[in-house]
Amino acid sequence: MGCAHKFWRSCFDVIARPCLVIFDRSWQLGEMPEDWRKANGTLIFKKGKEDPGNYRPVSLTSIPGKVMEQLILDSISRHMKDKKVIGDSQHGATKRNSCSTNLITLYDEVTGLVGEGRAVDIVCLDFSKAFNCMFRKILIEKLLKYGLDQPTHFESVTQHIHSRHGGVGLNLFC
Repeated sequence: MGCAHKFWRSCFDVIARPCLVIFDRSWQLGEMPEDWRKANGTLIFKKGKEDPGNYRPVSLTSIPGKVMEQLILDSISRHMKDKKVIGDSQHGATKRNSCSTNLITLYDEVTGLVGEGRAVDIVCLDFSKAFNCMFRKILIEKLLKYGLDQPTHFESVTQHIHSRHGGVGLNLFC
C-alpha cells in the first residue's frame, strides 16, 4: 500500500516538487497510477463493540492517492461553485459547513419566524448511511450536466470512480 506516512513527512521537502510534477502530469493525462486507486478496508468501532452496527468502514489509501483525490475534489468544488451549482443552503459534504452549521441556520430561521408570530412546520429526514453507496452512472451524468467536460479532467474523475479496487484487512491497526 505504498510508503508509510512517516516516510512522506520525513522527506517532504525533497519530494514535494517531483510529486507536484507527477500529480500535474496525471491530471493532464487523465490517468492515475493503479497503486493510488487501491484501498484496504477495515472496520473501526464507534461505540459498544458488541453491536455489529456500531462499526464503521474505513478505506486506507496511499498518501499520494489521498493527495490526488483532494486535488480532484478541490477542482470539482471550485468548478461547481463557479457554476453556482451548489447553493449557500447546502451544508452537507461542503467545506466550512456541517450538520452543526445546518442546525444553527435552522434554529435562527425558526426562532425568527416564531418571534414574528408565524407558524413553522419542520420535517426531518434521516438518511442513515446515505454516503455508503454511490450511483456512479448518475454521478458521472451530473458532472457532465454541470459542465465538467474538459476531456482530461473528466477522464481523471471517471477513471478514479470506476477503477478503484481494494481488499479487506483485519487488525490493520494492531
